[in-house]
Amino acid sequence: MNDSQIQSTKRRYDIIGNAEGLNRAVEVALKIAPVDISVLVEGENGVGKEVIPRIIHDNSLRKQKRYLALNCGAIPEGTIDSELFGHEKGAFTSAVDKREGYFSVANGGTLFLDEVGELPLSTQARLLRVLETGEYIPVGSSEVRKTNVRIVAATNVDMERAVEEGKFRQDLYYRLCAVRLSVPPLRERGDDIVLLFRKFALDVSEKYRMAPIRLTADAQHALKAYAWPGNVRQLKNLVESLSVTSEEREITADTLRSYLPAAHRRDLVALPHESSGHDLEQIYQLILELRRDVSELQQVVGLRGGRPAGPRALVPYVRDDDSPSMPDTDLAPFAEAEEIPEDTATHQPLSLEDTERELIRATLHRNGGRRKDTARQLGISDRTLYRKIKEYGLED
Repeated sequence: MNDSQIQSTKRRYDIIGNAEGLNRAVEVALKIAPVDISVLVEGENGVGKEVIPRIIHDNSLRKQKRYLALNCGAIPEGTIDSELFGHEKGAFTSAVDKREGYFSVANGGTLFLDEVGELPLSTQARLLRVLETGEYIPVGSSEVRKTNVRIVAATNVDMERAVEEGKFRQDLYYRLCAVRLSVPPLRERGDDIVLLFRKFALDVSEKYRMAPIRLTADAQHALKAYAWPGNVRQLKNLVESLSVTSEEREITADTLRSYLPAAHRRDLVALPHESSGHDLEQIYQLILELRRDVSELQQVVGLRGGRPAGPRALVPYVRDDDSPSMPDTDLAPFAEAEEIPEDTATHQPLSLEDTERELIRATLHRNGGRRKDTARQLGISDRTLYRKIKEYGLED
């Protein structure tokens, strides 16, 4: 799969951005499209999961057949079986006519089951039978019917946890996730956030015939620093609101903050300009040279009774392999530990693990225990931070 195919697909489906996770999701969707296999698309609400099943269908052998989408979480439990499998006349009080279900109408095509984690257990059992045998029975009927439908499901639920808690059938989960595909949240897409803002601003400008809004430099940094709990959907709504109600066409970080829910405004902070790896390397060399000069000066002067004083421990900031980007520049590239006593500075230097533990502990304390903020400031992923917290016993 070459990059031109991925970019062409993104243009076709109006997908904005070049984040690695987003490109990977599109790439996997194109690869598995010709293979008639079940797919589970995972991602938070508002990330745009619905475009992936469309890409899969349009690039599959079923593209000439029907494509239907059903939001399982929006249908009452009492009627979901009727929606999926159909019903006979008189099957229940309001069943005044016979009705075909989604599995019948989509026969030969693709059925997208959004929010599949919300299905009741009884419906899950019937869905499992369709996946295993292609057979189903309409509500109120005793006739077994056959269907040939490809299932693409999506969820924002932690399915493994749902299985452990008995809320989702394990056998159905494994049938659905023959291939698992993840769409990244907006907060992990970096510069894509600014690109999406511009795209939505132009859309509103063309629709309502008004000058498009634009972001100042501090607003761009603030936009990327915000957590975006509502993901792309929240960003689009924000742009529309700013475009229509803001008197200014140039949007600052303060203006952005005023348009966000009060509970989230404290997260919208402007970040300093990110330093390049070359800049950090130069800082590293300068600090090493300074440390060497101080050490030599202490030996010449003979501080502390003729013995050189223990230097303050400067430990290189070491990143995890799976952290997505360079650390934020509000963190120094070196963690400065407490001054080490002279007898330990020479003979018992802090280990890398001890330094890392103290750095994580101090950053957690500075952020009031908020793990997402801590992970962002340390420049590591949430998953890595959680693992380190457990490893070092910092849960409390």
